[in-house]
Amino acid sequence: MFDLGILNGKVYITGKFLKANVYIKNGKICDISKSQLEAKKYYDISGKYLLPGFIDPHVHFHLDLGKYISADDFHSGSISGAYGGITTYIDFLDPVRTAEELEKAFEDRLNLAKNSLTDYAFHATIANPTDEPEKILRKARQLGLSSIKLFTTYSSSNRRTYDGYIAELLEKSKQYGVVISIHAENDEIIKKYEKNEIKVKDHSKYRPTITELSEVIKLAEMAEYYNAQLYIVHLTSGKTLDELKKKFKHILGKNVIIESCPHYFYFTDDIYNTEKGYLYTMTPPLRSEEEKELLIKNINYVTTIGTDHCPFNVNEKKKDIVNGMPMGIGGVEFSFVLMYSMFGKKIIDKFTKNIAKYYGLKNKGEILPSYDADLVVFDPYKEWEIKEHHSKSDYIPYKNFRVKGKVLSTISRGRFVVKEGKLNKRIKGSFIKRGEIIW
Repeated sequence: MFDLGILNGKVYITGKFLKANVYIKNGKICDISKSQLEAKKYYDISGKYLLPGFIDPHVHFHLDLGKYISADDFHSGSISGAYGGITTYIDFLDPVRTAEELEKAFEDRLNLAKNSLTDYAFHATIANPTDEPEKILRKARQLGLSSIKLFTTYSSSNRRTYDGYIAELLEKSKQYGVVISIHAENDEIIKKYEKNEIKVKDHSKYRPTITELSEVIKLAEMAEYYNAQLYIVHLTSGKTLDELKKKFKHILGKNVIIESCPHYFYFTDDIYNTEKGYLYTMTPPLRSEEEKELLIKNINYVTTIGTDHCPFNVNEKKKDIVNGMPMGIGGVEFSFVLMYSMFGKKIIDKFTKNIAKYYGLKNKGEILPSYDADLVVFDPYKEWEIKEHHSKSDYIPYKNFRVKGKVLSTISRGRFVVKEGKLNKRIKGSFIKRGEIIW
């Protein structure tokens, strides 16, 4: 007998919808059938979509910046995410220079995450490392951290990783089965201005698109040369994407994966000229209307959507000058409905199987027998206005936005985290130790 039968849904299976019942046992999807089979409990979702649980590949829960800590910890962040259909997320370890530090950073982060309600994995993060690349790669794989994040900027805070080191990591990425994830901004250009007092209204002016464009094109060249596994995080500009498409279309999805975030599709840098522009500061910054429209036009070349979820409270961000301001906004609770409202069904894979594939999350991201029963019940027709959220942050960047489609229930490994809007706090998520990733 199955533990749960989800009846009469439009089930999203390998890119198509099929009217079927899904049966779960011991946290796994066991059968997909048009027949009604025997189960301990049933959940009738007539007319609603049954989607794979969403995966957010880019969150910053409990990000400790010293003076500030991001508003959501792993508990509140996982709750807010669950209301948005997120059943798995990937957070980041604190930046390290050595393999020994990486192990300590992993243990610290694992301890912080133990009260998460949903499943999680981690990216290793390096900052101007001193150990040789192979030592870092070996340790990351040993710990089940099959992706290494680095920055091409922030040299002033000693977080930049330089080109020679990046080249070695890219060259060995397939050999070690590891993805190299990069925050790509040109440090030399940014450094020209960073000693200035930068007003909020000038935030994007001092981190112009060329900082991203020049760095991403260089990295794509390197990824092709080394036949590497390169993942560009939070791409901001349609101009960058358009240039990638023109010059590197043949390696997009093969050697280069592009992630972007909902805020780059919904806001422009005009907002920095408004009274509350400080609430929308993040790095890299928002771009022009033209670049936003170009990003929307080229959505097919964006492989994954992450949120870069990193909210702070209003009084922490309320400053005229961006220097020293905590950067980032929230996003986990509304990322899918925002993107579904804009793009419809074609956005689903960018929240599910694409992330599972390119970040090595085995048995996640699809509705198939033997896969984890991570599922979302979604009403595709419900139109509503964003009014409240479950984050600890005291403002909602998307407040009063009208959206189409609503997450009704979220199921993690066969257990309801949210059912018809009601939260189940009794469950706990698990750390996912990832293995070899080869694209």
